[in-house]
Amino acid sequence: MHDRVRAAIAEELRELVELRHDLHMHPELMYEEFRTADIVRRELSRAGVEFVPGLAGGTGTLAALPGTAEQSMALRADMDALPIHEEPDRPWRSRIDGKMHACGHDGHTTILLGAVRVLAKLSRQSPLPRPVTFIFQPAEEGGAGGKKMVDEGALDGSRLGAPVSEAYALHGWPQFELGTAGTRVGPMFAASDRFEIRVDGDGGHAAWPHATRDPIPAACAIVAALQTIPSRNVHALDPSVISVTTINAGTAFNVIPSHATINGTVRTLSAGARTLYERRIAEIATATAQAYGCKATAVYRLGYPITENDPRAVDRFERVARATIDPERVRTVSQPEMVGEDFAFYGLEVPSCLFTLGLRPAGVESMPDLHEPDFDFTDDAIPLGIELFCNLALCDH
Repeated sequence: MHDRVRAAIAEELRELVELRHDLHMHPELMYEEFRTADIVRRELSRAGVEFVPGLAGGTGTLAALPGTAEQSMALRADMDALPIHEEPDRPWRSRIDGKMHACGHDGHTTILLGAVRVLAKLSRQSPLPRPVTFIFQPAEEGGAGGKKMVDEGALDGSRLGAPVSEAYALHGWPQFELGTAGTRVGPMFAASDRFEIRVDGDGGHAAWPHATRDPIPAACAIVAALQTIPSRNVHALDPSVISVTTINAGTAFNVIPSHATINGTVRTLSAGARTLYERRIAEIATATAQAYGCKATAVYRLGYPITENDPRAVDRFERVARATIDPERVRTVSQPEMVGEDFAFYGLEVPSCLFTLGLRPAGVESMPDLHEPDFDFTDDAIPLGIELFCNLALCDH
């Protein structure tokens, strides 16, 4: 069966690389993936695969192939791009200024479409051992498109196909070399939350600061004090990150403003740390602002949960991966990354595994990282991504 899968991939590969380049040239931001969704649905129709369009705000698509078992395996790809200006002048460079596929979702979508083509071809020759659900979701980059897909029936069988019993997704990984794949049991990626702090004072002439309650020193003190949460409030063996990413105040060099705003993100790997950050950010902001004669209001917005890999799903992936490539090239990811991923919402419903797919070419020490303006998904990683997806779907034990 592995030989049949590889032969089918080889037949499709040239068109799939061209498809990936086309997607890269036409990036679309979250919930705007209408062209990408049209391409996905065109490809599903060409493969003779049943699908339901219009999910998750209109651009999500759910597809399914039948199989002999009662429950389905889900394979998921995200489709959205990022608001980043692409720098390199490669032939398939983004044609939309200020938007690019800087996280490799063009590669993820291409790989899943490749798996659709191969599995559809094999299913016409003999029944698949179990049904397969294909999830093409929008808005991974902050829009929680995965949650919308789950809420709209992508897993429970109410929209299409059999109920899903386990789910898998991949992410291109520049830190791993081509031909490798890796994962880990437990937390893979962190919970990703946001916070907003507004500091209110009394503005006035910059020459008379004594007649004002300046929110800028208060905001600066709050930023400094927030850094004590991971160092003095969270257990040293419970990793977490807090980053202030924007501070805004004032409009003129000679005017003390009446308010300042602080925004940032928190990344945690435990529910306890997440709760602690929400409480301490509010306490620190309120008390520090008061010490400077100002008032502060903090809002903590829960984002993506922890992406938690199920032991049974990881075991299946590792067995499949070791049968697909040299076992030494199947890596155990040593520690979670503090990035967020909305594949976490699938893991809240069914046993799931997210794995990394190596992108770094052989002999290259490093390559542009995710979310950098010169990143590009490595075409040579596409065949292995498709093969792993297909072999997972074909594994019946």
